Amino acid sequence: MKFTLGKAEKLKSRKLIEHLFAEGKRVKSFPLQLIYLQISHDSEFPVKVGFSVPKKVVKLAVDRIRIKRMMREAYRLNKYLISENIKEPYIFMFIYTAKEEPEYADLEEIFKKVFVKFLSKIEEDGQN
Repeated sequence: MKFTLGKAEKLKSRKLIEHLFAEGKRVKSFPLQLIYLQISHDSEFPVKVGFSVPKKVVKLAVDRIRIKRMMREAYRLNKYLISENIKEPYIFMFIYTAKEEPEYADLEEIFKKVFVKFLSKIEEDGQN
């Protein structure tokens, strides 16, 4: 598996994003929240993903952008945990909810926790 995060993997469609927020399920591990929805999409990848840091939570744009970069990197390096264990296509949105900027190592551990929670939740729901 390539450790890339290309254009085809990013969630850009406004319709899909609206559908995700309207009907998606949530998994939380502070300060990260994952909203996910099992839906078919036009990508060859099993997951289309988006990242968000709300302006209400982190005021400065440079800090929001830095956090989003760290989130993308943590996802890029650990996405194999998800893509190897799911069979259906999903769309994801990761939302950062803390006011302070995280350390990268901490953020990577939080991503792993969220992935484990997600996999156990879809296993118990019988969606996989």
